Amino acid sequence: MSQSLDVTQAGDDLQSATETARKALLADDVPARLLAHDAELWGDEAAAEAATRLGWLDVAATAQSFLPELRALRDALREEGVDRVVLCGMGGSSLAPEVICRTAGVPLTVLDSTHPDQVRDVLTGDLARTVVVVSSKSGGTLETDSQRRVLAEALASAGIDAASRIVVVTDPGSPFAQLAQDEGYRAVFLADPNVGGRYSALTAFGLVPSALAGVDVDALLAESETADLDAALTLGAALGGSGRDKVVLDADSSPLPGFGDWAEQLIAESTGKSGTGLLPVVVEPDAPEITSPASDVHVVRIAGQVPDPGTAVSGPLGAQFLAWEYATAVAGRLLGIDPFNQPDVESAKEAARGLLDATPEPDPPDFVDGGVEVRATDGLLQGETTVDGAIAALLATIDSAGYLAVMAYVDRLRDASLATVRGPLARRVERPVTFGWGPRFLHSTGQFHKGGTPNGGFLQITGAVTQDLAIPDRPFTFGELIRAQAAGDAAVLAGKGRPVLRLHVPDVQALATLQKLLA
Repeated sequence: MSQSLDVTQAGDDLQSATETARKALLADDVPARLLAHDAELWGDEAAAEAATRLGWLDVAATAQSFLPELRALRDALREEGVDRVVLCGMGGSSLAPEVICRTAGVPLTVLDSTHPDQVRDVLTGDLARTVVVVSSKSGGTLETDSQRRVLAEALASAGIDAASRIVVVTDPGSPFAQLAQDEGYRAVFLADPNVGGRYSALTAFGLVPSALAGVDVDALLAESETADLDAALTLGAALGGSGRDKVVLDADSSPLPGFGDWAEQLIAESTGKSGTGLLPVVVEPDAPEITSPASDVHVVRIAGQVPDPGTAVSGPLGAQFLAWEYATAVAGRLLGIDPFNQPDVESAKEAARGLLDATPEPDPPDFVDGGVEVRATDGLLQGETTVDGAIAALLATIDSAGYLAVMAYVDRLRDASLATVRGPLARRVERPVTFGWGPRFLHSTGQFHKGGTPNGGFLQITGAVTQDLAIPDRPFTFGELIRAQAAGDAAVLAGKGRPVLRLHVPDVQALATLQKLLA
């Protein structure tokens, strides 16, 4: 991979649109104004938010304030025989460290799920060698707080001083910072509060777990300083000015494994609002969105040959992080939205909390076929009584500008093969298809689903919990939590008039049967 950032394009129409957008950005002096932290770049309504969200432009310098402490902690833990790093975090707090460690070939156990089986897998690891990094700007993220509680209990039950094995990354003055102090946790790293979660890859949120896992984060920061911001401006112009609102990310075959998932969150949460935005679609090589792209699809390849038409972005990981953050902020200006807020993310959280508080009985299914419980928004099924017919009914709602979102609230480790239905569904519906693991995607494409362009169809897959897991000092279990998150998300989507098909499978056999139907 190139050691400097490079953005190249093919396709006359795409290149022309990009150049037109670039000229407009240069005419408005956007590059200089952005580097000067000009919060007015995104309009009056966004100025207050933007004024406290531009710290990511200075991360290489900011990181120097905590790197010596981080190195000392890493060395001390290694001397104690503690070399297994478990990261509890959602959204940017987990996606960036995951791609950093995967790219470096360094093991990191990421816990970004509330599925009991996935949580239990982490608990059954070698706790004697484990340090837990808990990352949350406020500490109030329900998933992360629940994970922290159960891991602290597990450490204590194993005869380990839990406080000595918990490291916190949070914002200064947050309730979590106070809790960490009260509990006497091993270390607290305070991140720059002027950086939003999805722009935090090169802050303490990305660097602390990665460094403890064994990554050379100094080299990563040095890579970020090689980012060619003129090339990043071209990328921003291509994203926001191409007129193609489906950004297909071909990242699987790149030397940056997992980068597509990180970029997906950055783009979807930053732009999917006010009824517009860019829908990122992470695909496998030779996906139908690449081999037969529709007119509204912009194919972006992370390294490799330039797609025609399309864009290729090459460069080391640190440079890529900064370039994509810069480009997304620039695209936000072109789209006329605030790229730093996420007004619709909280709605699903509130719905889940409401269901946990009320603990209502599950809605009865519209019908059951082969053990699969089928539920759908009003008017979607129109007399269908089979799972296959229900799927066909959902796909029929997707028009020539729309997309399908598959949302799987199952164990993404044990049931990883379910993601392979994405490609066949895309060929079947002949439109872009996204695939997200719940509740992880709620902190990513979940914002776009509710606030972005209202032309999606939504397929939710849930599974029965056979062995639940309690959450210490909480009146609900992990199984109840993930069920509430799924039901709450579906309710919010339905309330916005989106077509939602919910398929609940009681066991692994039913899930396998459903997977064959979808493929």
